[in-house]
Amino acid sequence: MRVLLVEDDEPVAESLRRGLLRYGFEVTWVATGGAALKHEEPYDVVLLDLGLPDTDGLDVCRALRERGDVPIIVISARSDETDRVVGLELGADDYVSKPFGVREVIARIRAVMRRAQPRTSSAEPAGPDRYGDRLTIDRKAVRVHLDGAEVALAPKEYDLLAFLTEEPGALMSREQIMEAVWDANWFGPTKTLDVHVAALRRKLAGAITIEAVRGVGFRLIVDGGSDAS
Repeated sequence: MRVLLVEDDEPVAESLRRGLLRYGFEVTWVATGGAALKHEEPYDVVLLDLGLPDTDGLDVCRALRERGDVPIIVISARSDETDRVVGLELGADDYVSKPFGVREVIARIRAVMRRAQPRTSSAEPAGPDRYGDRLTIDRKAVRVHLDGAEVALAPKEYDLLAFLTEEPGALMSREQIMEAVWDANWFGPTKTLDVHVAALRRKLAGAITIEAVRGVGFRLIVDGGSDAS
């Protein structure tokens, strides 16, 4: 999948580019809105920062949307709800606030691409991802429900759950998880991972099982099923 990354912060762009490349994405990086609008090579999805040096990212979002239906995911340090709403109204398909984990961005890309597929063949809206009979994750709204009731998760608890549920049953190493959820520049203790795993086990008991594989990492099992629907 071809990604056009529009981001002026080089460390952020490079970290995200490396992460996307590791998971098989092709990435073209530009640092300005002008370069994004001049880019002529085909791409499948746009990751667009709002804080660009030459123009407001919202204007770039509007211009890109006027050109076609390629999915646009806004990535920004702006946490103001107004910017989020305006971005979506201008045609963005999703909005990710910094800081974020690479794996969460990938999950958002995949979710956006799934929603984009039926545009020409079906008007039926895509809903939250379901895991077994009890757990649903609404990646667009960043909400988790257990038996229909919303579960309050800390931001990193949600990021960890979103990462592990992207591939239920797969064994993820501690290094993969730390890079995806806490980003490649995390230098703190990995004990924080165990704390967040324990919190998810407690809050989602009976819906998922998170198995620890000594010396390697963790594996998430959906109780009563293994696939999202």
